[in-house]
Amino acid sequence: MIVSVDLSQIRFLRYFLYLPVFTAVLSLLFSTSSVNAQSDLPDGPFYQVQEGDTLWDIALRFRVPIDELQQANGITDAAQIDVGNQLVIPGLEGIQGLLETRTMTYGETLRSLSRRYRLPEEKLARLNHLTSPNSINPGSMLVIPAQYDNPTSGRRVGVRAGKSLLELAMLNDVNPWELVLANNLPGTWSALPGDVLVGLDDETDGPGAFLEAIEDVSIEDLPFVQGKTMVIRIRGMPGIELSGSLNGSEITFFSMGDEYVALLGIHAMQEPGLYPLNISGKYPPGEPYFGDGFDFSQSVLIRDGDYPFDPVLTVAPETIDPKVTEPEDELWESLGVNVSPKKLWDGVFQSPVPDVFKDCWTSLYGSRRSYNGGPYDYYHTGLDLCGGVGTEIFAPAPGRVVFAEPLTVRGMATVIDHGWGVYTAYDHQSEIYVEHGNFVEPGQLIGLGGATGRVTGPHLHWEVWVGGIQVDPLDWLMKSFP
Repeated sequence: MIVSVDLSQIRFLRYFLYLPVFTAVLSLLFSTSSVNAQSDLPDGPFYQVQEGDTLWDIALRFRVPIDELQQANGITDAAQIDVGNQLVIPGLEGIQGLLETRTMTYGETLRSLSRRYRLPEEKLARLNHLTSPNSINPGSMLVIPAQYDNPTSGRRVGVRAGKSLLELAMLNDVNPWELVLANNLPGTWSALPGDVLVGLDDETDGPGAFLEAIEDVSIEDLPFVQGKTMVIRIRGMPGIELSGSLNGSEITFFSMGDEYVALLGIHAMQEPGLYPLNISGKYPPGEPYFGDGFDFSQSVLIRDGDYPFDPVLTVAPETIDPKVTEPEDELWESLGVNVSPKKLWDGVFQSPVPDVFKDCWTSLYGSRRSYNGGPYDYYHTGLDLCGGVGTEIFAPAPGRVVFAEPLTVRGMATVIDHGWGVYTAYDHQSEIYVEHGNFVEPGQLIGLGGATGRVTGPHLHWEVWVGGIQVDPLDWLMKSFP
């Protein structure tokens, strides 16, 4: 007898398989594969030395005292390790096999990483000596046992308010228990609104703490360092309104092709440490599936720029008098507040001085300074380029002049707006050839070098501002932003 079966009914019924049997079979399969994968590995956790590794680097990476690492591996000379050596990592009882490291990106949490690598949160935390779920920072190294280093593929999907996991599974044509197992959930009832799940296999994955409307979040040249220009790029659904802040300072995003871009300036005197980087977004109108928007915060590490201390400088007393410097500094800071929506530059900035002087600097950015025997409360806010009185000064990129006047501390000064919150400034000139409101082109003569203001000799003091913060100008001469 031939029996006709309605496959659509079977597809619906498969969501309600008898759970104990289904879970037991899958558990057996996973445990068997795990045993087979580990059977050829030596006892205890170990790391295989890579090109460029030192014992000090390895000890730091795994947060192990170097003497304990040496003792565990019978090493008497810390300099004598070879590529391919297998080093036992002490202090990780109960963990087996080869250990590998992965650089963390923005948008991952302990929970999202646990789901991505199918590794229990408590084991991942212990393996990486994490004292808090907030200890995972972009640019930091995460230790993953090799047998788990097979990330869950497939797009992310968020649990919506008022929607159950069963409804979510049916909408995406997957078995709900597959989602339960892939995301380490105790049951279908435990997925909460806003939770981001993994395991759907028809698209590429992305940052695990964001809904699937955000395809990728990247921060160039991690980690954050005093005085540097940082670039954040986000790919996602067209029409998203993005905003952000770093330690309370506002970040502006701009649309650029198929991505959103933000530039951040890190202050040269910012105290090294961890600071919250927040990214928020509103979805386009008519996208109720994603809700109103998102708000995600993750701490980022700002490192010391290792700037030197200059010899004490002797200058005219009036140029360090607070009655003079404070109002001038207030005016100077106000010039970089406005953020023009149009990006005017393209590529690497040109040198603002003739070629004969472009690689000659009398003082670099960031150095700590003392004037007239006072404390080292100052830092060098720009790059001092060689040249005498009358040396030609050129615009390094297209822009509009927003200031061109004499000042007490900065002398004859010019400021140019290049868009997107990027400005350049030119101090101590003997002549200014542009006026407020003028549009300048790259290579256009804008003034002459001099020795006006607070100086010890003739030169051009050149600054680059990003988001109202002076950053290292050399980076803009060597790299294209963004």
